[in-house]
Amino acid sequence: MEPTKKELSYFRLKLETYLSDHFPEMMGDTSFITTRADEALTAYCDAVAQGFSHPEAESMASEVLYQGLHFSKYDTLVFVLEREFEQELPSPLSERLAPVLLKNKAIESVFAKYDLTDDFEASPEYEQLYTELTGTIVLLIEANNLPTISESHK
Repeated sequence: MEPTKKELSYFRLKLETYLSDHFPEMMGDTSFITTRADEALTAYCDAVAQGFSHPEAESMASEVLYQGLHFSKYDTLVFVLEREFEQELPSPLSERLAPVLLKNKAIESVFAKYDLTDDFEASPEYEQLYTELTGTIVLLIEANNLPTISESHK
């Protein structure tokens, strides 16, 4: 089965949408996006050629498309911000602050301590990461003299 532009754009759009929602820091990596979309298309075409149904082929292609993209630093930061700083950061500020924090060296160094596999969130180390991120965010707030909303209303 010869790949078509329509199929290629489908997998690319599907990946770009996913990255936009869960890995905004990767949106500029066009080489990765193109390569991964091509790999998913190839997996889909191979599966169809081997006699799998279109839904089965779609599922197989999705496995390829999202490989290594199940644990999101962005989602983790948003979760920490929403749970630990909900008074200071009403929605949607958490989603806006998370990409900024992802670029912070202190936050980067916390994530760098862990082997962030697809199933990391289910590991015992996840709670430790969560606690370290919370503490690092508090230190960043204090170091930059950022007032909390509750302080600014006094």
